Amino acid sequence: MSDSATEARAQQELDPVHDGLTASGRSPRLLSLDVFRGLTIVAMLLVNVPGDARAVYAPLRHSAWNGCTVADLVFPFFLFVVGITTHLSLRSRAARGDSDRVLRRQILRRGALLFAVGLLLNWFPFYQYGAIAGHPSPTFLDHVAARLLELRFLGVLQRIGLVYVAAALLTVRAPTRRVVAIVVTLLVGYWLALTLLPVPGQDVTGARLLNEPARTLAAWVDHVTLDWSRWGLGNHIWSGSAVYDPEGLLTTLPAIATTIIGVLAGRSLGDRGTLGAKMTTLFLAGVLLFVAGLAWNAIFPINKNLWTSSYVLFTAGAACTSLAALAWLVDAKGYTRWTKPLVVLGVNPITAYVGAELTAMLFDSTIKFHADGRMRSVHELVYERLLASWMDGRLASLLYSLAFIALWYGVLDMLYRRRIVIKV
Repeated sequence: MSDSATEARAQQELDPVHDGLTASGRSPRLLSLDVFRGLTIVAMLLVNVPGDARAVYAPLRHSAWNGCTVADLVFPFFLFVVGITTHLSLRSRAARGDSDRVLRRQILRRGALLFAVGLLLNWFPFYQYGAIAGHPSPTFLDHVAARLLELRFLGVLQRIGLVYVAAALLTVRAPTRRVVAIVVTLLVGYWLALTLLPVPGQDVTGARLLNEPARTLAAWVDHVTLDWSRWGLGNHIWSGSAVYDPEGLLTTLPAIATTIIGVLAGRSLGDRGTLGAKMTTLFLAGVLLFVAGLAWNAIFPINKNLWTSSYVLFTAGAACTSLAALAWLVDAKGYTRWTKPLVVLGVNPITAYVGAELTAMLFDSTIKFHADGRMRSVHELVYERLLASWMDGRLASLLYSLAFIALWYGVLDMLYRRRIVIKV
């Protein structure tokens, strides 16, 4: 048996999501799904863990407001894959005979766990260092309480949990036409809400405020629902802006559409037919979505922070065409020798994200050593002394990210070899 065939069999045993695809007998398992997910994880780590956030190459920097860079593709690509695996997993469970009640309970349980893990990640390290206003001699509980008062309620995992629950419940038994109608309703409804409704306290419609981050309808909803400081609960909005949350409640609605488009892609991949026909369908659908997103951009700008409807179509189109291209290269042509590192990274995506975030926080602020007359973090010592001291800052920042990816590849490869998949 060839190395690639052995790898495919091992991966099929590792990732039960794809067992649903093969158990039905409808279509062979697609290694390209794992490769696509692994590429998304690599991009995520390159964007989230730079050596210096002020010194990164332009494609790895999020757009300041309107527009789309490579960095802005990462999260919607991840949600797109969530949609695909949601469909395949639920179809597998339904084929085993699980009732609607069992499916709904599983969906709600997984969504709640994702949300809870996201909250814990935001809370980490659970303890605020330094002085606390109003507490001249703060106790341990005072430090814990102070950290809770600054806890951000929403975030990446929270959004994944919310959109997963919504997409799964809306599509689990729905015919494809109804699913398409749901996507159209979400995107058109969101566009009309953000542009035609007057923003409370602004006396103008939202269309005139789309380029003012603090004054959009999405920002107003975030403040109304999240900023409860008058009740003593502190500021729970993303500290990076303080005027809106990029994973806020209103912007979660079009993110559900991104995930449901992934569900539709999963349905297409799971249907009867040749691999070539499926790739063609997926690629053409991607081109149509991509062009539609660009056209909509003229009146509703592509914007990640607002997760605009044009952004949904543009990024979903990019995801569809990218997956189709990978399917052609990996599954149709059989070029698989280069795929193992990406498969390893893609098998445990939530573990990769949570573990990398925790490690980055430990390296940035918790694990410190005495150097140059003061305490310095691992991040500082590695980036400044080993890299930035003798090379261009942007290259040093990229090399730090690649070293971080190599570190976590080692951890995930160990899990892969032991066939351990940590699922939420």
